[in-house]
Amino acid sequence: MRRNPRDTEESVRRITRRGLMLGGAQIAFMAVLAGRMRHLQVEEADAFRLLAEDNRIRYDLIPPERGLIFDREGRSIATNEQTYRVVIKAADVDDLEATFARLRTLIPLTEEEIESARTEIRRSNPTTSVTVADRLSWEDVAEIAVNAPALPGVSPEVGLSRLYPSYGDFAHVVGYVGPVSDYYLEQTRDTDPLLLTPRFQVGRVGVEAKLEKSLRGKAGNKQVEVNVRGRVMRELSRKEGVPGKDLQLTLDSRLQAFVQARMVGESASIVVMDVRTGDLVAIGSGPTFDPNKFVRGISQRDYSALVENAYRPLANKSVQGLYPPGSTFKMITALAALEAGVVSVGETIYCSGHKEVGGRRFHCWNRGGHGWMDLNDSLMRSCDVYYYELAERVGIEKISEMARKFGLGERHDLPMSAVAEGTAPTKDWKFRRYKQDWVVGDSLNAAIGQGYVLASPLQLAVMTARLATGEAIRPRLVKQIGDDAQPVMSDGPMGLSPTHLARIRSAMFTVNNDRGGTAYASRTVGEEMTIAGKTGTSQVRSVVVRNEDVPWEERDHALYVGFAPYDDPRFAVSVVVEHGGGGSTAAAPMARDVLLAALSDDGMPPLEAYPSAQRRAIEERLRSLPLRPDAGGQPPVRDRA
Repeated sequence: MRRNPRDTEESVRRITRRGLMLGGAQIAFMAVLAGRMRHLQVEEADAFRLLAEDNRIRYDLIPPERGLIFDREGRSIATNEQTYRVVIKAADVDDLEATFARLRTLIPLTEEEIESARTEIRRSNPTTSVTVADRLSWEDVAEIAVNAPALPGVSPEVGLSRLYPSYGDFAHVVGYVGPVSDYYLEQTRDTDPLLLTPRFQVGRVGVEAKLEKSLRGKAGNKQVEVNVRGRVMRELSRKEGVPGKDLQLTLDSRLQAFVQARMVGESASIVVMDVRTGDLVAIGSGPTFDPNKFVRGISQRDYSALVENAYRPLANKSVQGLYPPGSTFKMITALAALEAGVVSVGETIYCSGHKEVGGRRFHCWNRGGHGWMDLNDSLMRSCDVYYYELAERVGIEKISEMARKFGLGERHDLPMSAVAEGTAPTKDWKFRRYKQDWVVGDSLNAAIGQGYVLASPLQLAVMTARLATGEAIRPRLVKQIGDDAQPVMSDGPMGLSPTHLARIRSAMFTVNNDRGGTAYASRTVGEEMTIAGKTGTSQVRSVVVRNEDVPWEERDHALYVGFAPYDDPRFAVSVVVEHGGGGSTAAAPMARDVLLAALSDDGMPPLEAYPSAQRRAIEERLRSLPLRPDAGGQPPVRDRA
């Protein structure tokens, strides 16, 4: 059939219109595609060239500044110092050993440092920067910078490292920081990515470790451009981290320095506590050590010298050491008996030099006996037989209950390492521990602070503060974290008879201020600095022989506890001198010096507070103390080889 010419013409027009529309769409698509290609190839060429060169846009963590630590007056205890270091990124290094060899020609590098860097590189991601050398001088850093083109993957950096300007004064309290170890990660299960940064420092012991989360802060990050050889070209963006919180401790750095200096030459511990607030104003353990050596990497020689020292400088004796409290425990036994009503203040007990129980003799330190003793005389002269009798009357359960009231046998909540609990023994305790029944002899030994009774110098200071005030004050070490003040902790009045407490304090006064008192040689002059206290000597061997006749490690421990001023107590002190012999000769003189220093305005004991006959000798002793006029010295940078 022939088509109508009109229909044919219409069909051609429709086909032409569709073709034009399809062609226009194709042209428009091609134009858009061409425009996009031009944008990517011309306008964004530089950015994509960098991205094409093996992912040359890099994201790095920015370690936060660690929080600072100050004493109660705002003096620096732990700070951060700026250091120069050299880092290497294995992914950007063609020949690692050749790079190490070249570095050794430019800066002082030991084989130990190089091996440490090798180990970290093997354990780390290839794109992670590993520190090769730290604490370099500016000249060394400049040498690296000048030779940068020949050292691909190597770059100098400026960082922060911990510094303890008081060296050993606060070593046992504040502790120190060190690199993150596998053991640390396993124990803490901390997932902070900062910990994977090679040689990142975390608290290892003491306050640094216990308050690590507060001190560490939070990491920031930065985006940088690097070239094909790993050299940073420019920083694209940066987000600063959150610095760690600053800490203010209750310690007084001047008193702390005096305490550490006063213990030089002894294996000892001294704790000073503000009886009104519970603030620990000094916590000393001697001998001490320089924590800066652990931050920088202590040598095997220095570490061996510390661990092999018989005086145990690494041990924190103030909170970790446990000792039989000896006669410093007698106030607890006396209060237990007074509160139970089994003895009166004026009642006398005869001391013949020993007490016989179950066919066994329990001797007084004075083998000749003290005669008739009342409460006051028994504490003043430290008669053992008086307390043997009290122990038989009151029993171990009430003695132990009173001990716990005064903070003995309790682990005090402080941010320090290895805070010990001590022992306030009971019948059940002995059976659980040794599967043995309690006997009367155990009670007699406990009554004079021997046998199973164990206490730390911290606990003895808490006990003395509570004796001085009648308040169940709790020890406090941290005054402020960041902007948050830490509360003073107290359980309120102890619920004991004020009369009984007053009698105990009066007897402690005679210990120092009566001619018959065991600490009379360590008395003071002037009511505003009058000391009340109690000496103690605890045996470390069962056979009684003279201390002069046995080696140092077999001699008795010397103890003293006291408070001052007597009429208006401000500070309590406890002193333990390991194997020091007698409390009256070794511990009481230390305690007097420290209490007078705590009460003075300039941190040194005033000579006029000593008896006139002693002042010349005291002046010579104080002058010889190794006190540094400036404890804020900076450690030197490493010497060039």
